[in-house]
Amino acid sequence: MQITDVRIRKVAKEGKMKAVVSITLDDEFVVHDIKVIEGEKGLFIAMPSRKSSDGEYRDIAHPINSNTRENIQQLILGKYQEMLESEVEEETAQAW
Repeated sequence: MQITDVRIRKVAKEGKMKAVVSITLDDEFVVHDIKVIEGEKGLFIAMPSRKSSDGEYRDIAHPINSNTRENIQQLILGKYQEMLESEVEEETAQAW
């Protein structure tokens, strides 16, 4: 399984959620609404979830093992950092 596309939508409002991400797997399957969250120990991803009748949130799509989760997280956070750096470069270029 390969992640063949990552699309990031930055969240404009202040708060812990920084972006919402969609990933495409093998150019055939898309997972929407992965969230980039700022936690106490830094950025992490939260998989798409739904609130159940008992008030708990449960993932509706998620990796089966921790290695896959870590790979997805590293890729998404890397692309997020690239997006932030690109924005800074654009702002610097516009300032000149």
